[in-house]
Amino acid sequence: MEFELTEDFLEQLKNAVVSRKILYIQDQMNELLAPDISIILHELDMHEAKYILQLLDKEFSAEIIRELDEDFRKKFLKDFSSEEIADYIEFIDSDDAVDILNEQPVRIREEVIDLLEDETKANHIKDLLHYDEDCAGGLMAKELLKTNLNWTIDQCIEEIRRQTKNVEKIYSIYVVDNQDKLLGRVSLKKMLLADDNALIADVYDSDIISVESYRDAKEVAEIMKRYDLVSIPVVNVHGKLLGRITIDDIVDVITEQAELDIQMMAGISNPIEEDDDIWTLSKARLPWLLIGMLGGILGAKFIGLFEADIALIPAMAFFIPLITATGGNVGIQSSSVIVQTLAKETSPTLLTFDRFFKGLLVALINGIVISGVVFLINFLIGEATTLSIVVSTALFCVVMLSSLMGTITPILLSRFGVNPALASGPFITTANDLLGLGIYFSVAHLLYSNL
Repeated sequence: MEFELTEDFLEQLKNAVVSRKILYIQDQMNELLAPDISIILHELDMHEAKYILQLLDKEFSAEIIRELDEDFRKKFLKDFSSEEIADYIEFIDSDDAVDILNEQPVRIREEVIDLLEDETKANHIKDLLHYDEDCAGGLMAKELLKTNLNWTIDQCIEEIRRQTKNVEKIYSIYVVDNQDKLLGRVSLKKMLLADDNALIADVYDSDIISVESYRDAKEVAEIMKRYDLVSIPVVNVHGKLLGRITIDDIVDVITEQAELDIQMMAGISNPIEEDDDIWTLSKARLPWLLIGMLGGILGAKFIGLFEADIALIPAMAFFIPLITATGGNVGIQSSSVIVQTLAKETSPTLLTFDRFFKGLLVALINGIVISGVVFLINFLIGEATTLSIVVSTALFCVVMLSSLMGTITPILLSRFGVNPALASGPFITTANDLLGLGIYFSVAHLLYSNL
């Protein structure tokens, strides 16, 4: 059953901490899963959270620490000594352990590694610290199951029993040669059905997908999604098996990328968190707010160029918000679809003629419907026929050009190495405001001079 944190539960738990009701706290926490307890700890002060964590089993506590939000965990672990952190790291996979240690000051990080009793884990962590966190090497865990090509099934099973002590989840058993070069994988089913004296070479599957340690995290996520993988082995440039990346790490990558795209679409230029300091939050938001402000000033000056037309036909001013809002909405819709497609595909030939023609037809239908509805409404409420024609014609042109701009802009940004999500935010809105006003007044000037 899904856990729901209530104010009553939280109040009772806080009272239990004050009263030092150890058994009550342990009973309540042991009925919950680690992600649920991590949510509870976020609602407590640091001393209360630490007290509760220390009452629980070390392995369970380590899992809870792993589930904590990065920013909260960084502050939380400041109250722990290097010895206490090392006790928890012993129970955490190397990839997650590195993430936690990278949040700590260098001195604490080195002290924790030196205090680890498991030398193999300490060496794994040291190896992983050399990798950038946004590449395959930074995502991988060193803990995995592997077997030698020349072993018998019986030897392999004995070795797996030994290796399993350090592996929390078993996804694949990788097959390597004497130089640790990855050759393939072997399934548990084949091992169980094979004769004890049969060689792994006779039953393993050489068809395996792997990634090099330097590959970008987003590229790894795309490969795992495309081939529906729950884990993927990581190799060096010579094909030597280094580690594995599991689906939980890739989900984190996809989530982080989605959050960055959402922030970019909202005009936030740098990655931020809710609990960042005021200056960091302001600095991330200001650039596009200033650009939007400049766009507004340019729009106002642009309207001023047509002051004479507005003076002759004041009713034209009433439809300016309609023109700018429609252009912005159409542009954002078009760019959002392209950004979504760019996120799914790796092909450089995204803008094919068929896709461009399809987008053009969609814009054409939308333009006809919108302009037709606006003309009908203006006619019914008694607006001048000439003004109704001007507004409807301008709207049609705005829809067509905004759709075209919303399609092309994210592709161009992507080609130049800029996050295309930027095209779905203030960039496209500001540009389409100016574009819409230009079209509106140009059409009005042209039609009024000929009607």
